[in-house]
Amino acid sequence: MVLVKEFRVVMPMTLEEYQIGQLYSVAKTSNLETHDDAGVEILKNEPFENEESKGQYTHKIYHLGSRVPGWLRALAPASALMLEEEAWNAFPYCKTVLTSPFMADKFKFIIETRHFADRGDRENAHGLDKKELKKRDVELIDITTQVDKKEYKEEEDPTLVRSEKAGRGPLQPGWIESADPVMCAYKMVTVEFKWWGLQTKIENFMMSMETNIFLKFHKQVYCWMDEWFGMTMEEVRKFEDELREQMTKKMEDIKAQGTEGEADK
Repeated sequence: MVLVKEFRVVMPMTLEEYQIGQLYSVAKTSNLETHDDAGVEILKNEPFENEESKGQYTHKIYHLGSRVPGWLRALAPASALMLEEEAWNAFPYCKTVLTSPFMADKFKFIIETRHFADRGDRENAHGLDKKELKKRDVELIDITTQVDKKEYKEEEDPTLVRSEKAGRGPLQPGWIESADPVMCAYKMVTVEFKWWGLQTKIENFMMSMETNIFLKFHKQVYCWMDEWFGMTMEEVRKFEDELREQMTKKMEDIKAQGTEGEADK
């Protein structure tokens, strides 16, 4: 069974602002998440162009480490503790493909995103046919929705944070209907996990995880607005390069620690 779900994330900003804010926040969160025995390894971040589009191509490896449940770490080889990501960002269309070296063709996770200057009320942003529309679930994500208490931070709460540079916020109830400017990221997520006995459970779990990931990340995009508002694309690319150097050093340390740990066994 293949699960398909469309997430709609409305943001109080223009498309051009979102493009900058999203790139800035991806770089920042990747760096923040690289610590202890887990992190992000960036193999490529370069322009691409083909017959259909052009934009920025990234190739990353996510080292999951202890963030994988203990029972799986005990059973699985090292290759199961990493995910490989390829992304083609041809804004306003983006495509991300996640694969697992361990699962090979038994695991498929694809995110296709289309961005429009609306309030998330576009009926068929991805141009699906009637059969696909019948199978599609839709979830509207409101970035003022509270996260779990253990993840809550006042500085990442859009109902409390105001952007002084943009003159926006804090966000009040009903903000989606009144926000100006406003835009929406329509994210079509396809998940397939071919493992008898675990397939449905894992697919549903991964979809629920995406809700939390999209919610938390877009809260950060908004709440970090004063950090990135007014940046040019050149400045964002420079920021990405600086953080890439930091993450490379962190991953070298993480891998060195892993090698030492193996030697001690």
